[in-house]
Amino acid sequence: MPLTEEVLGTNADGTKNEDYCMYCYKDGKFLQECTMDEMIEHCAQFVGEINKGLPQPITKEEYIGRMKMYFPHLKRWRKELTLTDSMPEPLA
Repeated sequence: MPLTEEVLGTNADGTKNEDYCMYCYKDGKFLQECTMDEMIEHCAQFVGEINKGLPQPITKEEYIGRMKMYFPHLKRWRKELTLTDSMPEPLA
């Protein structure tokens, strides 16, 4: 979903949040605590609504595939290596 002004979520102070939509984020909190896969399954049920705005409809499976490629790049799901993360053992 494109993050347009109409669908932006809100921060705790009521200002718009440019990272999340109103269906995911309100008053500075996520509305659902779930894994990325759970969120993909939740969103997949709305493929009919998504298709209304597309010139050529996509299947639920295609939509899930697209979300599995896109969601890992979203701020909520993105994983970054930090200094406290354990490093893999070096190969001998």
